[in-house]
Amino acid sequence: MRVTIYAGSSSGNRPAFAHEAAAFARQLARSGADIVYGGGSVGLMGVVADAALEAGGKVIGVIPTSLADAEVAHTSLTELHVVDTMQERKQLMESLGDCFVAMPGGVGTLEETFEVWAALVLGHHSKPVTVLNTENYWSRLLSLAAKAAHYGFMTPLESASLVPVQDAGELLALMDTWTPPRPRWQRPAAADALMVTG
Repeated sequence: MRVTIYAGSSSGNRPAFAHEAAAFARQLARSGADIVYGGGSVGLMGVVADAALEAGGKVIGVIPTSLADAEVAHTSLTELHVVDTMQERKQLMESLGDCFVAMPGGVGTLEETFEVWAALVLGHHSKPVTVLNTENYWSRLLSLAAKAAHYGFMTPLESASLVPVQDAGELLALMDTWTPPRPRWQRPAAADALMVTG
């Protein structure tokens, strides 16, 4: 299994962010899962890569040439893909992963998370999208998703399809039970039958 992780290029201002990111990566590596991430050696990205590698895991980085210097591309990865654009980075990270985990991060992490979550809701893929909710970092986003469902902008299943996890064990358990929401524009089976026979 390959787990795509989105994480900040900073470590944040609380030790718990780096501590939990490292523990998560180590647990994944020890379970035999490979990690796909943004390819940097700084911030939570670097913490994830270093922890997984130290635990004997396989780590695959994807970084655009424009950020290879700014994010200081990691030089000790199992594989490093250097691509031309941010869009190529996101597409390759999405295609390589069997599921997605967003760790605390800034606007780039938010954008990556929203993109794969929207693709799940629209039925472009059926892979789990999760958030590592260290220090309740993602709690307000989860509340916003619930509010969107309350006001009719999402279905309850769509809202609940962004799943909080506290550790890698919860992610691995989710993989065994995961059922994606019905794609947004897919008609129910009964409606399809009416269209065929009507």
